[in-house]
Amino acid sequence: MLNIIKTSSEQQFNETGAGIIASLLQSNPRAILGLATGSTPVGVYGKLIELYKEGSVSFKQASSYNLDEYIGLPADHPESYRRFMDEKLFNHIDILPENTHVPSGNAEDPEQAAKDYAKLLDDAGQIDLQLLGLGHNGHIGFNEPAEELTGPPHVVKLEERTRLANARFFNSIDEVPTHALTMGIGSILQAKQILLMARGEDKAEIIAKALKGPITTQCPASLLQTHSNVVVVVDQDAGRFL
Repeated sequence: MLNIIKTSSEQQFNETGAGIIASLLQSNPRAILGLATGSTPVGVYGKLIELYKEGSVSFKQASSYNLDEYIGLPADHPESYRRFMDEKLFNHIDILPENTHVPSGNAEDPEQAAKDYAKLLDDAGQIDLQLLGLGHNGHIGFNEPAEELTGPPHVVKLEERTRLANARFFNSIDEVPTHALTMGIGSILQAKQILLMARGEDKAEIIAKALKGPITTQCPASLLQTHSNVVVVVDQDAGRFL
């Protein structure tokens, strides 16, 4: 079941996403959160920091598991997703560092690191809320369009379009890693609730394709249509075809 919320401003977009996460933590302080990186959730994390500083929400008993990480970047690299999460959220709230989990991108054996992350997720139990952004090609996490999709965490080769989209965060396309470690589609769909967020006119076509088009592995986000509890937050531009 898809619950689509259209917002009229960037502030409302961020407040809506943060409000959904905060409400979960208020009702379940021990919530297990699935978190995402990229430009979309930055404002949401900023609002969550505000709510924490106001005393409206606490992360002290919560735990988090991130969707993905680039392979080949150490945790302290400026563009690693571990550093992104520390700088955009974790360092500013009361979540315990040992309760934050990001796949290891700099492991000697990435395939083993994927298996280790799968076990970590299994041991944690069901994620209460999984936050997702949406790639221009329909990827969620780093699950790229393919003939078939992988369920558990795995190593994936990034499409050139994905690397080009992320090149703005690096000095050049040559610095963008070619591979990543990501939760699989199965891992994502096991969450109790999914929060998909998209903004901007450039996401309008793919968000409509994902939510209203055929369910196909060529648009990984379309598999969200099979989930029983998906909340979609879009701005007016991204939601113009919905």
